[in-house]
Amino acid sequence: MEDLVESILDYVRSDYTDYAIMINGEWGSGKTYFWNHKIKNRIDGMQFNGRKYTTIYMSLYGISNLEEISKKIFIETTQLMDKNMKKYLETTGNHSIPEYAKTGLNMANLFGVTQNGDKVDYAKFFATDDKVLCFDDLERANVDVIDILGYINNFVEHDHIKTIIICNEKELSTKLKNSNLEMKTFIATYILDKEGSLSNTEKPMVERIQDKIEYVFDKANDYERIKEKLIGETFEYRPEFNYIINGILMRYENDKELIRFLRENTPYIISTFNKSGTRNLRILKHALNDFKKIFEMVNKNNPNTNYRVMQTMLIFTIAISFEIKAGKITKDKFINIKDNEEYRTILVSSRVLMDNRQFYIKEFDNNYYYNFKAEYRFFKFIEVYVRTRIFDSKIFKENMEAIINTVDTEKLPSYKRLLTEEYWKISDDQFPDIIDDVIKNVKEGKLQLIDTMKLFMYFTYFSKKNLIDYDIKTIKTIFSEGMNLSALISNYIENPEEELNSLLLVDKDVDMEDILSHFFMLNDMLKEKMYTEKAADILKNIPMKMETFYERFDKECMDIPILKYYNAHQLFQRISCASNEEIVMIKEKLIERFRKHHKELEPEIENLRKLNTIINEYIKGKIVGIKIVMLKEFSKELDNIINSYNPVIE
Repeated sequence: MEDLVESILDYVRSDYTDYAIMINGEWGSGKTYFWNHKIKNRIDGMQFNGRKYTTIYMSLYGISNLEEISKKIFIETTQLMDKNMKKYLETTGNHSIPEYAKTGLNMANLFGVTQNGDKVDYAKFFATDDKVLCFDDLERANVDVIDILGYINNFVEHDHIKTIIICNEKELSTKLKNSNLEMKTFIATYILDKEGSLSNTEKPMVERIQDKIEYVFDKANDYERIKEKLIGETFEYRPEFNYIINGILMRYENDKELIRFLRENTPYIISTFNKSGTRNLRILKHALNDFKKIFEMVNKNNPNTNYRVMQTMLIFTIAISFEIKAGKITKDKFINIKDNEEYRTILVSSRVLMDNRQFYIKEFDNNYYYNFKAEYRFFKFIEVYVRTRIFDSKIFKENMEAIINTVDTEKLPSYKRLLTEEYWKISDDQFPDIIDDVIKNVKEGKLQLIDTMKLFMYFTYFSKKNLIDYDIKTIKTIFSEGMNLSALISNYIENPEEELNSLLLVDKDVDMEDILSHFFMLNDMLKEKMYTEKAADILKNIPMKMETFYERFDKECMDIPILKYYNAHQLFQRISCASNEEIVMIKEKLIERFRKHHKELEPEIENLRKLNTIINEYIKGKIVGIKIVMLKEFSKELDNIINSYNPVIE
């Protein structure tokens, strides 16, 4: 890095130059920090050939016209002649006027400059022969880059002013290609049409338009030409991150507890930054600011939090910030992981990778927690905070309570230790007690059905490895009976195959197939129970609370065969008590529903046949009235729906 500094200073020391130099580097990599802390002070302290140089720094970020650049140079140079401004800068320790102050200095009369009411030409009011100009954020200006470089060239070529340009050429290239893309596409298409080339099939249309855009609007070549004329040397900025990161931490010096913690864990900060695979210090700054909030909240509400947990929070905050903000993943990768237990379960069960989510989480964990042992590695409140910018106090409280209860793994229930912790981490002394405790819970049916099934897989593996004294037949009997009891307290699990297949530690055999069949049978029973309860809860709103029925039916039942789980006689009683208008509405909803989800709703057909029979028996011989007509129409549509699955053969 010192070689780069000396090369830049050699340029400033040169007697005569008619070119500028460029410092090129990625966004957020610390180029501006490098200028402020490595270059600026060295130039300001230089004397060469009896001349003392002064730096003038300007960010081009947001500049919308060239006059604003002249105005900025004018303000920066005039400050050196204004005693009050100079005194202010010395008092505050600043080297340049803050941006908010420049806004207040917009009018030239504040500096005693007037031109009889005419618009001020700021370029006439500054001398820069002893100045070194630094233009930063070239790619972020709202002025055409070619125009800006042409403007800067006036200083360099005609006045021989030392000029340094800081930019990200990669982003600059993208900007040149993508500016006014809609207009360019329209014009390119128009030209191709006039040339009669629009219908040419030798090349794809998109390729032909792109070629024409590059031919007509070749800004990149214009940039290269003016850069070749203006820029004498381009230096690639490759920062010493350790030095810069230590400088970033200095902003927390006033918070003694936080800075002590950060200083103690600087190696983890640097390591996590390096593992991110980016060079973006700006994201690291944001992550450390987020951690400051997290550190304060934890110390305020849970001052005795385990030090290792705090270290893990620091690593996780930085890691999740880079994963989300650097565009490495979509934000929803972590949304469905509700807590550390689920995170750990995914890791343990990803021995056989079954889906992208498991693969990504495993890679994330292996990358950022490599050689860092911690039982609690996922913090939902931090993930939500980084992703949404909302610090959710409820989730924070829940997470901290879980941490207090689980950070000491010996306090975890035995079955959770097996499901969320690699079993080989359990000591030989503890293992038999954990096995006995799990067996007791299984026999009493205290665990969820899915957890009981997972534990059976572990116990099968342990038996084959001779880690436990139970043979396969005994284990099968214990777990089969335990599942029957656990089904009484369990919830239905949708698509359990993925979870279970990823947890298979041994090859399937007859015993495994039997237990899996038993599990799926019980899970189907739970599904029947769940849908039966849902059907009763939703359909009970007919006819007294129709708005509630419509809303819930639309949201929860459109692609679920809910009518299979409700007694046909009761359903008819409710429909027949509804108003004529409501009968029509229910009929139309059924038609639309079966049209959109024909295959999913096939299980309802048998019950709809029963309902249709009941309706036809009811209306037989009845005096015709509007309701009877509506019920006949309802029956006719039910016939159409039923026949769509079993077409009538004539």
